[in-house]
Amino acid sequence: MRIFDPHIHMTSRTTDDYEAMYAAGVRALVEPAFWLGQPRTNVGSFTDYFDGLIGWERFRAARFGIRHHCTMALNPKEANDPRCAGVLDVLPRYLAKDGVVAVGEVGYDSMTDAEERAFARQLELAAEHELPVLVHTPHRDKIAGTKRSLDVVRESGIPPERVVLDHLNEVTVGLVAGTGCWMGFSIYPDTKMDEHRMVAILREHGTARMLVNSAADWGRSDPLKTFRTGQAMLRGGFSESDVDTVLWDNPVAFYGQSGKLMLDAEPESESTFAGNSVLRGARD
Repeated sequence: MRIFDPHIHMTSRTTDDYEAMYAAGVRALVEPAFWLGQPRTNVGSFTDYFDGLIGWERFRAARFGIRHHCTMALNPKEANDPRCAGVLDVLPRYLAKDGVVAVGEVGYDSMTDAEERAFARQLELAAEHELPVLVHTPHRDKIAGTKRSLDVVRESGIPPERVVLDHLNEVTVGLVAGTGCWMGFSIYPDTKMDEHRMVAILREHGTARMLVNSAADWGRSDPLKTFRTGQAMLRGGFSESDVDTVLWDNPVAFYGQSGKLMLDAEPESESTFAGNSVLRGARD
């Protein structure tokens, strides 16, 4: 089984997770920019984090044979803090970087005006940089949040095939299925979705435009949930080809729209980064 996890926050994970993921078949991933876990106090906190995503974290993944990509954005949760507004001014230089394959996570957390302004502006940036968009649908008021997210996407004029609405479930998937947007599902131990419910959704809606991720983060989560979903699909009567479609071909097709996927060669070896003093200092 080969796996491309299209949404996982490896900054919050250990090297043991990388080792286990490689053993399970993970060969590529996308790490969306997300919140720190506590309020940030200035824009510099973001730039340090963004630099880590395109530098140190890519190096860390490569040591375990995994291709690391990322998405960049002012995430919805932090869009409500006026101290973070300046992030929108520094984003363009990061969106042009190698390995940055989408704008995200954008969208809603609490459905505020500040979140909507940041959402709309970042859709504009995605269009300017010809990048796909990863949309975070809220954990509360999911139906209203998903409907409004689709409205904002339509109003932006960005092609729907370049947008994925993530954190969907049985209640919201039907809202997205006929729009041309991609459908994303986060598989968790206790919340959001589990692998058995995911198999039922795939039976009903098919495998086209479906992205399954582990979204592993600071909380209780499992970076092997993509693998476990593949196993559940096989037990549920799906073919190995179906599993490959969902866990590899679909993420490649969606993020491949950026033109910046790095799947054609082995990840950079440790020696590739030997001259980078920042990475060398972090390693030492």
